[in-house]
This record gives sequence, C-alpha cells and structure tokens, in this order.
Amino acid sequence: MKRISFIVNPISGVGRQKIIEKLIDRYLDKTLFDYELCYTTKPKHATKLAIQAANKGFDIVVAVGGDGSVNEVAKGLLNTNTAMAIIPSGSGNGLARHLKIPMNLKKAMNIINQANETFIDTIQFNEEIAVNIAGLGFDAHIGWEFAKFGKRGLVSYVKVIIRELFNYKAHSFQLIIDGKTVDKIAYFISIANGSQWGNNATIAPLADIKDGILDVVIVKKFSFIKSFEIAYKLFKKTINTCNVVEIIKTKEMIIKQSSNIAHVDGEPIKVGNTISIKINPLSLKVIY
Repeated sequence: MKRISFIVNPISGVGRQKIIEKLIDRYLDKTLFDYELCYTTKPKHATKLAIQAANKGFDIVVAVGGDGSVNEVAKGLLNTNTAMAIIPSGSGNGLARHLKIPMNLKKAMNIINQANETFIDTIQFNEEIAVNIAGLGFDAHIGWEFAKFGKRGLVSYVKVIIRELFNYKAHSFQLIIDGKTVDKIAYFISIANGSQWGNNATIAPLADIKDGILDVVIVKKFSFIKSFEIAYKLFKKTINTCNVVEIIKTKEMIIKQSSNIAHVDGEPIKVGNTISIKINPLSLKVIY
C-alpha cells in the first residue's frame, strides 16, 4: 500500500481545489493508497509540508493548486525518492499542461491512480528553484502586477498585460554563456524547462523537460503591430518562428540585468542584478 499526501492551497486560482475532499473520496483508488490531506496556511508552507512528507517516507505528494503551489511542493521533494503529482486548480497550470495532465480533475486523479513515475529536470535560479519557467523583464513585471491585481484567472491576467503593455520599455541584459559575454536589448527573457507559461501560451515550443538543456527565449524589442503576431504565435506554438525571438540552448549561464525582479513559475521574486542559472538534470520525480 502506497502512502500519498495531498497538499492543498485553499486560495489557489479560481477555486477548483475546494472539491478536493469529494474528489479523493470518489476517485482515489483506496486499494492502492493510504492518504492524508493537508491545507497550507501561508506562503512557503507547502514546501515545509512536502519536506515532512518525504521525511516520513510518503511515496507521493500531490500539489493541489496552480504553478506557485507546484513550485513550493517541488522544492520540498527535490532530489528525494518521493514523487510529485498534480491536481491542476490554478490560473494557468503551465507545468501540468506541459506534462499533459488533464485539466479535468477526475481524469487528473486517474493519472495519480496509475502512478507512472519518471524524473524531470529543474532550474537553479540563484538560490531559487523553478520547475517550469523562470523569467526576467516584462513577464516578471506582469507577475508582480498580477499578484497585486486581486482576481485570478486568464481574464484578469490578460487585463494586466493590456494595461502594462504600452508603458513597458525594453531593457538591457548581459548574458554570459561558456565564458562569452553578449549584450541584448530585450522585452523579456524566459528561461524555459517546460514549454509554456500556462493557458496554452507556449513560449518555448521545442523545450524538453528531461533533456538536461535550458531553452533561453529572448524576445527583442518589437512594434505594436508585431505584438499581434507574437500573441498569435504564442497560442499556435510557433513563436520560435518569429523574427524578434531568439532561442539559445544551454546548460548554464549568468544574466545581468538593470532590474532586481524576476519570476519563478509565475511567482514574483526579488533576485538582484546578477542571476546564476543552471539546469538540475533529472532532479525531481513526478507522476504524469
């Protein structure tokens, strides 16, 4: 009998996590699993709960929430033998969508019942960890503004983007890769392990979460008209064909920026002006 811990963010996303007790009762295979149910009460609480579950020998920890919740749980399970699973109930669910975990919660629970385990890479981002995508520039700025917006969900996210789009200016970045320094003027830089931000907005169409390589997506300064092409190609999974987009593949790099903000898996953070970035190969066991 495997032991499984569900860690629930009670205020995540658009409220889908509120039915988790009924979902477990109806669809979790009790012949395979003994389970516990934990609710977070503050930021970073999920990491502490995940560490405790791993130390107690739990086989699986389920992040019930969005990308922020997934990030916190993953930090607690990094380089352990406890697998992370996801019940996607956030605003964007970027990692879950990349892993093709169903948005239908019953089907997501069936993925857990099958318990097929594999290892994926993670991103070291100074002292932080990202599982899916970290970012600098405009998408980091949007992460900060979205956190202050109040309402979650895709509609709110789009409203924040439209509000900020015309006032934001491209920034200078210095990239140091394999000892070589390159200066870039960019609207934003996404460091991608997975392929998408969430809601099927695919920023790194060729990203492979198990290949030991980062896809560094540099979106250069662009015109208002070009923004429509970028938005279209984001959702058509072809942004890599856009002439203002450059993708560099690397295992590690340093980025210097004039700002001091970033985001990891959509959560805004302050990181300072110099960020050391590298891939952590196959460092997280997951179920999908």
